This record gives sequence, C-alpha cells and structure tokens, in this order.
Amino acid sequence: MTDEPIHTPLLMLDRVARRYVQGEATVDVLVDASGVIEAGEVVALIAPSGTGKSTLLHVAGLLERPDSGEVWFEGRPTVGLSDAERTAMRRNEVGFVYQFHHLLPEFSALENVVMPQLIRGLTSSEAKSRAKDLLSYLGLGARLQHRPSELSGGEQQRVAIARAVANAPKLLLADEPTGNLDPTTSAHVFSTLIALARASGLAAIVATHNLELAGTLDRRITLRDGVLVDA
Repeated sequence: MTDEPIHTPLLMLDRVARRYVQGEATVDVLVDASGVIEAGEVVALIAPSGTGKSTLLHVAGLLERPDSGEVWFEGRPTVGLSDAERTAMRRNEVGFVYQFHHLLPEFSALENVVMPQLIRGLTSSEAKSRAKDLLSYLGLGARLQHRPSELSGGEQQRVAIARAVANAPKLLLADEPTGNLDPTTSAHVFSTLIALARASGLAAIVATHNLELAGTLDRRITLRDGVLVDA
C-alpha cells in the first residue's frame, strides 16, 4: 500500500485573530477566522463595510500579522517569518488590487507595470515584453505610453490589475477593485480581472459588494462576527 500524497492548499488561515485598540476600547475584527483557498480558485468575499474584509485581505497577504493564529502559504507558516522574508514573499507570490488604482502619476502605463518586475530582478527587456503582453491582453495596447491622468477610470484600474500580476503571483487579493467605477465600467473591469486570473491559473480573493458579480465566481465567503464562513 502506498501513502496518498498530503494535499496542501495554497492559502490556509488557521484560527486567525486580529484586534485593534481604539482609545480605551479593544475592537475584535477577526476572531478565530479559518479558511482555505485552493490554487486556481477565484473566491468572492462579500460582507458589509466595517466587518473586516480589508483586514482579512491584509492578513492573508502578509501586510499585517495576526494577533494569534497562523497563516499558511503553500504549507509554510508565515507569522514567524522576518519582515524581510514576508516582504520577499509578498513581492514574489502575492498581487494586490485596491479600490483606488495607486498608480505612479509621473510614469506611463507601461512603466507602472514594468517597475515591480525590475524590483524583482527581471531585465528591462523582459519586464517591458511582459508588461506589453499584459496591457495588450487587457485592451490597453494603444495606451502604453499614456500617464494615469490621461486614462479613464476603467483604464487606470486595468493598468493596476496588470501591475498586480506582473510578477506572476500565485495569489491575487482585490479589495473592492471596481468600487469607484460606474456599473458598466465596473462589470467590464471585473470580468477582465477574472478572465486574467483564470487564464493565469492564480488563486484570487475578490472583496466586492456586487452580489451579481460575486455569483459568477467559484464560491462566496463572508465574515460574521469576525468568523470566516461560506456565504
């Protein structure tokens, strides 16, 4: 008899707690939150504002350390890693998209996508080639040299998506990525984001208030009283 291989999820939150002190009060945002994200799985995180969605994404993406519990990435515990190790893991394995694009205004769309690749160590030619491919895939092939102020809101957010996946991360975390866009543009950007995630084979957690868009993903999760549950 041969032993079956042990299954290792891409991301596992194990009884994660996160709390903040406000004046004399302590606010428990995450309370024994546990959950698993598989490689290639695209999950919607839906919950009202103020329930801890952003905190959950920050902990999952190693931007914040939990007060207790563990965050496992490909079977590796991360809470005890040094700041330098956590930074390297974020840079190489995790991509972030926020509600506001946070593009560098003095640089072109192409340069914004090239920059994280140069930081990782790719050559300029390699970085430019991948940036052009990503931006073209997202429908921005004719906008490579435009600065953020010369792009529409939807175009800016698509550049931000390209930047988030430029280093071929294994996990994409998107925090209300279409929250600042009108409904038509929102639907287009959302579908583009999901298509890119699926084409790249990466896992994604997408926080959104849009239940219709959330229903198109593999499954939905939510936060109830600081606990992560299926929606």
